[in-house]
Amino acid sequence: MCTLRIARPTDRLAEIVAMYRAGLTLEELGRFHDHDGYDGVMLGRDECDWHLEFTSHATMPALGRPSPEHLLVLYLPDRLEWESACTRMEAAGFAAATAENPYWERLGRTFVDPDEYRVVLQHSNWPP
Repeated sequence: MCTLRIARPTDRLAEIVAMYRAGLTLEELGRFHDHDGYDGVMLGRDECDWHLEFTSHATMPALGRPSPEHLLVLYLPDRLEWESACTRMEAAGFAAATAENPYWERLGRTFVDPDEYRVVLQHSNWPP
């Protein structure tokens, strides 16, 4: 078995964690405070072999802006689940956006967080 952790920095730790929890119905799996100057929170679901980690440093800002192709893609084949997830994303504060790559527009919706990272909710199975 392989577990995947996707980690990224943010200067808005509490805000980003709240948005991803609400928008993607993720649970807090763990957190740490002042670990070599870093604070962090891991979010995921028990049934998934992956989780997200958001970190913040006390004195070092999260530098750079992601390109429109920095994507976190989640495949949601059930139509009602997909529609509900899209509604939750907007309610959680994610902004709807047009995908840079038109492929994601065919069966998905793209959302942007305050750090300008994008989440695609793809209404299809994986593998397609």
